[in-house]
Amino acid sequence: MPSHLVPLLLVGAFTLSPAAFADTLTAKLTIQNRRFTPQELTLPADTKVKLIIHNQDVIPAEFESYDLSREIVVPGHGRVTVYIGPLNPGRYNFFNDFNHAAQGWVVVAPTADKGN
Repeated sequence: MPSHLVPLLLVGAFTLSPAAFADTLTAKLTIQNRRFTPQELTLPADTKVKLIIHNQDVIPAEFESYDLSREIVVPGHGRVTVYIGPLNPGRYNFFNDFNHAAQGWVVVAPTADKGN
C-alpha cells in the first residue's frame, strides 16, 4: 500500500470513535491489598460504562463476573479497561478469580423518568 494512503485510513478510523462512545460514563475500580475498592460501585441504568480497573498490588488479579459476562486478568501494578452495559437496574456480582474472598457489586440504580 502506498504510504500516502495510510494517513487517510487513520483519519477515517478515528472519526467514528468519538460518536460511538459519546454516551459512555467512566467509572474506576481499584484492587489494593487483594480487595476491591469500592466494593459497591453504583451506576445509572441504561448507560454504557467504561470501567477502568487499576491493580495496585504486585500480584495479578482476575476481574470476573458471571452476571456481567466479563473475565479479564489485571497484571500486578497494571490497569485494564472493560466496557459494561447498558444494564438494567439490579445488583451484579464480581470477584477476583485468583482470590474469591475479594468480591464486590455493581449496583445499577434506575434512571429518573424524564417524562414527568
